[in-house]
Amino acid sequence: MKKLALFTMVVLLSCTLGAQIQTPQPSPAAKMWQTVGLTEVTVDYSRPSMRGRTIFGDLVPFNALWRTGANAYTKVSFNKDVTIANQAVEAGTYSIFTKPGKTTWEVFFYTDTQGGGTPAEWDDAKVVAKTTVPVMPIEMPVETFTITIDDVTSSGAHIGILWENTYVGIPFGVSTDAEVVKSIENVMAGPSAGDYYAAAVYYASEDKDINKAKDWMNKAMSMTEKPAFWQLRQQSLILAKSGDKAGAIATAKKSLAGAKEAGNMDYVKMNQDSLKEWGAM
Repeated sequence: MKKLALFTMVVLLSCTLGAQIQTPQPSPAAKMWQTVGLTEVTVDYSRPSMRGRTIFGDLVPFNALWRTGANAYTKVSFNKDVTIANQAVEAGTYSIFTKPGKTTWEVFFYTDTQGGGTPAEWDDAKVVAKTTVPVMPIEMPVETFTITIDDVTSSGAHIGILWENTYVGIPFGVSTDAEVVKSIENVMAGPSAGDYYAAAVYYASEDKDINKAKDWMNKAMSMTEKPAFWQLRQQSLILAKSGDKAGAIATAKKSLAGAKEAGNMDYVKMNQDSLKEWGAM
């Protein structure tokens, strides 16, 4: 009986320890995503609520470093380079720290993104951008801490922070115009060497117009300062398929030499096999 009682106790204890009751987080996680021009912006943060408390100047002291939310660091990600207060910020993920004041906030974009609260040791070298933004009072209180992307244009937007009766907007710029102008110039300049190469290889592999493939490949090679051995390999195959055996042999020999120099024995063998097939070895 003692053994049975002990066994029953162990089973009950195991069930108790294994039970998991799920309850809502007091500051639930949130993620928002916005396209600004041609740049993707993502914000990951947690959302505490007022719950009858005075926030700024009390729960969040004035002029003290704040994690700008709750729980883990609040993070913003840019998939392309941006500018913040005329400071260049590379594409990547950064944490946002602030020093809220009565009339202005100091804002810091920081390279450390893992942690909670505020850094134990602040390192100015990890600040990629900082700015000061004005406080804009709002009449209707915002119960739950909220981050938005506001005033979206093709050239920039604001990271908006709202809580209690306060709104601050952190402006940032994106390089949409430069990207579009470059894209237009590239398209208007005509196909690139890579475009001609890809089209030629596709036409040859799909048994389409081989003479057109040959012309495209010749254009690709003429636009390439130093064709790679694997490019020359494809050119030799297209030349052979078009009936230009002499050109195929000459090109295969160049590819063979390049493959040997690169130490790529697979291409060495493929070129040697083709040269034998074409009667050149």
